[in-house]
Amino acid sequence: MAALAVGLGSLMTGVPGVPGVPDARAQAAERDAGSPPLTGDPPPALPVDLDRVTIPELQARMADGSLTSSELTAAYLRRIATVDPRINAVLRTDPTAMRQAAASDARHRHGGARGPLDGIPVLLKDNIGTRGLLTTAGSLALAGSPPDTDAALVKRLRDAGAVILGKTNLSEWANFRAAKPTSGWSAVGGQTRNPYVLDRNPCGSSSGSAAALAASLAQVAIGTETDGSIVCPAGMNGVVGHKPSLGLVSGAGVVPISAEQDTAGPMARNVTDVALTLAVLREDGASRAGTALPDSLTRPGGLRGKRIGLWRLPALGPDVDALMSRTAGELRDAGAVVVEVTPPYQERLAQLEYPALLSEFHRDIDAYLATRRGPRDLAGLIAFNRAHAAERTCFAGQELFEQALAAPPVTDPGYRAARAELKDLSRRSVDETMAAHRLDAIAAPTNPPAWTTDCARGDNDIIPSSTPAAVAGYPSLSVPAGFVGELPVGLLLMAGDRQDSRLLSLGATVEAHLKAWRAPRYLPTTGSGTSR
Repeated sequence: MAALAVGLGSLMTGVPGVPGVPDARAQAAERDAGSPPLTGDPPPALPVDLDRVTIPELQARMADGSLTSSELTAAYLRRIATVDPRINAVLRTDPTAMRQAAASDARHRHGGARGPLDGIPVLLKDNIGTRGLLTTAGSLALAGSPPDTDAALVKRLRDAGAVILGKTNLSEWANFRAAKPTSGWSAVGGQTRNPYVLDRNPCGSSSGSAAALAASLAQVAIGTETDGSIVCPAGMNGVVGHKPSLGLVSGAGVVPISAEQDTAGPMARNVTDVALTLAVLREDGASRAGTALPDSLTRPGGLRGKRIGLWRLPALGPDVDALMSRTAGELRDAGAVVVEVTPPYQERLAQLEYPALLSEFHRDIDAYLATRRGPRDLAGLIAFNRAHAAERTCFAGQELFEQALAAPPVTDPGYRAARAELKDLSRRSVDETMAAHRLDAIAAPTNPPAWTTDCARGDNDIIPSSTPAAVAGYPSLSVPAGFVGELPVGLLLMAGDRQDSRLLSLGATVEAHLKAWRAPRYLPTTGSGTSR
C-alpha cells in the first residue's frame, strides 16, 4: 500500500516534470468549482433507495412529480463528494450535469420525456470520447484537452435525455500497456479500490465504472471490453455488466484496443437498468430510446425448462467452486436443467489471442491518436512514457506497447490466419457446446474473490471464462452470484451471436432467483472465509 500512497499523493498535487500536461484532477476541481451549487441547505430526503431503485421506478416518480431529475442528480453528486474519496472511482464530474437535469425536468413537466433514460444520471469510462470532458484512457499523454466531439454512444445517451454525470477511472490504456499491470490504476486517476474491501482490487479495465455503481454513485455506468473488462469488474464489485454482441454498440470515438473484439456496454445494479440502457446504445434499430422495457424482460417466463451449461473452472479455487455448486442447486430448484460442460479449444484460443491483439492495437491506436492532440502514434506513446516519471508511479512496464510496435502488420498472412482461426474456434467453442447440450446459455464463474492490490506484484487475473464470448463477438452477462467471505463473485452467462435480448431475459430471471446483491461495507481489509 505504500507505493499506492506515494503514487496517489504525487498525482493529487500535480504532475511534476510534465510540461504542457495539466493535472487532470486539478482541472476537474476548477471545472467543478464553476458548477451551479447544489444548495447550502440540508439535502431533501429522496423518496427512493438509491442502492435498490430501478430506472422504471425512477421514471414513475418523475411522471407523478414526487421526484425530479435535478433532485436525483444532486443526490448522486453528493454521494460522489462524500463516498468516492474512499474508493477513488470518479475522475471528474460534468459541470453541466445540473443543467442537463433541469432540461430533463422541463421535458417531464411538459409531457416531452424522451424515454426511460431521460433524466437518469450516467457515468462514462474515461476512454469514451465526451465533448467538453477530458478523455484520457488514464494516460497523461491525452490529458491536455478534451476531444472535440462525443463518441457515437454518448450522442445516443444525450439524445435519450440521459444526464452525463462524469467520467470514471480505469486501468490505464484498458490494461493493454504492461505485462503485469495493476487493475484500476492509471497515471491520471491513481488507484480505484473495491468498495467491499478497500485493499482488494476492482478488476480491470472498467474498474471505476463498476466500483462507482457498487457504491451507488450513479444509476448506470458505461464500460468497455476487449476480453473481460466489463464482466470481471462487474463480478468483482457485485454489480451487473453486459458485454454486447460485437457491432451492436458503435465504437466510434472510443479509445481502441482491437476493432475485432472491442465493445462498449452497460453496467448497473440490476439487469432491468442494463437492458434499458442497451436499448438506447444499440445501433441495429431493434430498440429505440422511447421504447418501454423490452418484452423479453417483462415476460421472462421463469427458469422452468431452461437448459444451462455450467463451466465450473475449478482453477478459480474451492470457495468459488462451492459457490457455483450452490448456485447450480438454486437454479435446479427453480426448475432449470443444469448440466456440466467444458467448452473446447480454450488452450488454442489462449495461444492465439494476444499475438493477434498486438497487431490490431498497433493499427487501431495509431488511427485513433491521429484524431487527438498529443502523441501521434504508438511510438510516440512509448517515448512519452519513458520521458514522464508520473507514468511509472505504480508499475513501469509497457511491454505490450513495445510488443505491439514490433508485431506483424494486419496485412501479414500469419496474422490473418491467426485471426481467422480465432474467430472460427471461439464461435465453435460456444456454438458446439450449446448445440450438443441443447442449451439456452453457458454459465461460469465470472471472477475469483478480489485479490489484494499490489503495485509490485501486479494482478492475479487469469480468468478464462470471458474469452470465448469476447473473441467470438458473442454477448455475455455477469450477474451477482454470491460472496466468498466479504467479496462478491459473479455468474457469467453467454450465448450465441445477437442473442442479447434472450440473454438479458434469462439473466433477469437468474438475478431474481439468486437475490445475491448486497451493499458494500467499505471494510479496510478482510480475512479468509466463505459465506453466501
